Amino acid sequence: MPRRYRSAGRRSRGTLARRAAPIAIPVALVVVVGAIFAIVDHSGANTVNDAANANCASQAAYVVPAKPAGYGHHRPAPTASPTVVASSTAAPTTAASGTASPTAVASSTATATAAPTTAAPTTGAPTTGASASATPCPSATASASATSTGTTTTTAANVNCDIIVPANLLSAQGLATPYQLTGPDGMTPAQSGCTMANAANLGAFVQATILNPQTGALYVYNPLVITQGTTAAVAPTVPTLPRNAVVTIDFGFNGTDLTQVGATANALQQGNCVNGQAGSVFGQVSFCNGTTFFNDAFQLEREGRLKVPSEGTSAKIVASGGNLGTGQDCPTVRNFDMIDQDQSDNVTAEYLLNPATGQTAQDTTSNAGNLTGTTTLINGSDNALLDLFMDPTLGCTPFMAPDLSNNNQPTSSQALDELLAAKNQTALTALVPENDEMTLDGNGNLDAAKTNLYREEVGQTPISNQNNQQDSPAMYCQNMVNVQTPFLAANQTVLATGTSPVPAVGDNLFTFLANRLNMSFTNLGCQNFGLTDPVTVTLDGNGAAMAATLSTAPQTVTNTTGTGTGTGTATATPSATATTAPAGGHRRGRPHHQVMNPSGM
Repeated sequence: MPRRYRSAGRRSRGTLARRAAPIAIPVALVVVVGAIFAIVDHSGANTVNDAANANCASQAAYVVPAKPAGYGHHRPAPTASPTVVASSTAAPTTAASGTASPTAVASSTATATAAPTTAAPTTGAPTTGASASATPCPSATASASATSTGTTTTTAANVNCDIIVPANLLSAQGLATPYQLTGPDGMTPAQSGCTMANAANLGAFVQATILNPQTGALYVYNPLVITQGTTAAVAPTVPTLPRNAVVTIDFGFNGTDLTQVGATANALQQGNCVNGQAGSVFGQVSFCNGTTFFNDAFQLEREGRLKVPSEGTSAKIVASGGNLGTGQDCPTVRNFDMIDQDQSDNVTAEYLLNPATGQTAQDTTSNAGNLTGTTTLINGSDNALLDLFMDPTLGCTPFMAPDLSNNNQPTSSQALDELLAAKNQTALTALVPENDEMTLDGNGNLDAAKTNLYREEVGQTPISNQNNQQDSPAMYCQNMVNVQTPFLAANQTVLATGTSPVPAVGDNLFTFLANRLNMSFTNLGCQNFGLTDPVTVTLDGNGAAMAATLSTAPQTVTNTTGTGTGTGTATATPSATATTAPAGGHRRGRPHHQVMNPSGM
């Protein structure tokens, strides 16, 4: 049977130091909000490593629950929740039920300034303790040291990788051709640490969502990523695609910047691939054929051939936010009650790793049963926070479709989550804002063109006067504060019963989400618009949030001309049991756009 590696740490887009399995090549380890990495065994017990909002947390391995009912996998499924799960049409063959290993978004243990006015009750009242400024994270690029292992030199500070994209990637054979992870600027995988054995720090993940243009049926397929110079542990399954299938491919990365490189001169052009702008990649994410996929999907919806379900409702949800809130509707990835500083990023694909050989395979029931000693590699995402933690706790379920690589068992994908959110948009719809770190230009400035490019690839409308009333940098901050804060306050009792994706960040789902909101406020530079951080977090001696106080008083921006580039600092209130603020490892640095680093580094 597969065995577990307790991964201690993972860096994604920010600052939390992480360690991979013992065979991992050393790299600079840092994490950020919106992504975590998990290495999981196949017994149903999952260990996760998380990212924090441009801040740091101590290294640890985290245990998280299995996926919600209906996820097709080789792990047992929990009780089903009440909302719609299946895609619009039946899978081509019988689908089995099961679960898969989870991921989630994390926040950091660094916390915010005092709440402005009325405070919501907390889970665990803050105990007395002196206020302390959070220790700044060092910049990931500050160290250029290298370590030598035998005849191979590994650059410890490298946080970026290249991914070699196969030719004809939108075809069945192209989907089954492994992508290759390698180092940037001519570095080998060994020199750069860009190996799937080091996936906790620099792993890449690819996910395809497939549309049948005749019937509107949806499918998912997870192309395999291997380390350049290796072969797949098991040759990927070649999917049977519908005629004239429309395929979108999403990329995720556990490092900082992942750059697409075509295996042939026209591979990227064939796939309509988008990696950002010249000299300014998006960062962890990139896309192929997303605009075409969503345009076709929306057209089929208008024609009635594609049926995207309702997001559902749940009696467990306490309505909040008045006219701004969503009542008892289940949250989606475009709701202000659950978004963070950089929504719509990273994927839910999983791979199996043979630690002895460094080879990977698709994470399927068959492969998990036939390969021994494997671990499961996961790219964390905001989607997983919703699908695997919030939905089960709130009595909701995600939108899923048959997995063509895994005997059509139902699974989720980033594109499915976007389709569900687009179908069920609320009065206040959260769209990728210009102050999202991934849409800033190469100098860290707001860039409307790059923001629109990103939005198009995830099926969102471009910037307009109309949606700027909700999603300009200033209004995104205001709506996040005025919608998410009362949502967390009203639902803190049920959320406190949920498992924390990262116990080192928050001791339950409520404190975790409160800390995440706290850091998103700072990272988006919301203080620059005249807003006050609505969250105050109390930390234990290890830097984990043990309580949170929320101010639910509505706020209004007073400065609409600010850039929203996060330059503030955050403070934390340690508990009485913490004699000092956690040192060494409390903050580790942020490798991405440093302008979003609340430490100012």
